[in-house]
Amino acid sequence: MLNLLSPIKEIMSTELVTISEFAPLTKVEEIFREHRIHHIPVVDNQELIGIVSKSDFLFFQRGYNTDESKYDEARLKTNFVHQIMTKGLAKLDVNDHVNVALEVFKENLFHAIPIESDGKLKGIVTTYDIIKALADGNGAISKYKSVV
Repeated sequence: MLNLLSPIKEIMSTELVTISEFAPLTKVEEIFREHRIHHIPVVDNQELIGIVSKSDFLFFQRGYNTDESKYDEARLKTNFVHQIMTKGLAKLDVNDHVNVALEVFKENLFHAIPIESDGKLKGIVTTYDIIKALADGNGAISKYKSVV
């Protein structure tokens, strides 16, 4: 059962794939291809400075794909993460409650929220994490802690 008053750290993903703001977009393409993720936190010494979503990347590519892939590859090599990353982020603390994340998802068009502690990136919670927590708990949501 997913408890809405549980700390977000109980359901967040902690095995993160991160990237530098100066990485070429070829690295973004590689990460999306090799990992089953849709958001890449952009960090500088564990400090979150942005996020690149798959949508950001696809928007960059839109209208630029050609029949000659060598041009697409050159374009990805000469553009960098800081050019497409989202900077204005909603962030939560590891001890914020699940219901706070739900409110952020409901009020915004975000599908991922970085989770921090003492200004350092500790994890990320996505709409998938919420769905997975619901599915693992047989779909029940509780506002209150159960006493056994």
